[in-house]
Amino acid sequence: MNYWLFKSEPDCFGIDDLKEMKIEHWDGTRNYQVRNMMRDDIKKGDMVLFYHSNAKKQTGVVGTCQVVREGYPDFTAMDPASEHPDPKHTEEKPIWYMVDVKFKSKFKNPVLLSTIKETPRLDGNRLTQKGNRLSVFPMEKKHYEAIVKMGE
Repeated sequence: MNYWLFKSEPDCFGIDDLKEMKIEHWDGTRNYQVRNMMRDDIKKGDMVLFYHSNAKKQTGVVGTCQVVREGYPDFTAMDPASEHPDPKHTEEKPIWYMVDVKFKSKFKNPVLLSTIKETPRLDGNRLTQKGNRLSVFPMEKKHYEAIVKMGE
C-alpha cells in the first residue's frame, strides 16, 4: 500500500462532497507529472490524505479517502463543457488520467498547513518542501499516520 496527498479547493470539491457521494472520480489533473502518477503509480487500496487548498478558512488536511479504481482516461477532458477540457485528449489517444476514491473519514480537527510546518515529526514531508506545487504526490507512511493521528 502507498500513501498519497490529494489537494482540492473546497469550493470546487471538498471533503463534505466526497462524504455525501461516498465514491467519486478524481478528475481535472492537467500536469504531466501528476498524470503519470495517476496512470502508473496510484493503486487500488492506496490511502489518501484529503487536503483543502486555497481554503477561505482553513488550508490543511481535512480527512482521508482510499483509492478504489486505478488510473483510467479522464473523460472530463473530452467534455467541452467541463472545467478542464483538452481537445487533444481523445478516446484513441488519451492524455489525462483519473482515479476513483472512496470517502473514509473527516477529521474532527483539521490539520492545518501551519501546524504541519511547525511539527518536528513531520519534517521532510513533501507538502512543506519548497517548490512543491503539485496537486497529488506521495507521502511517507510515517507522515501519513502522524497526520491522521493529529486529525482524530
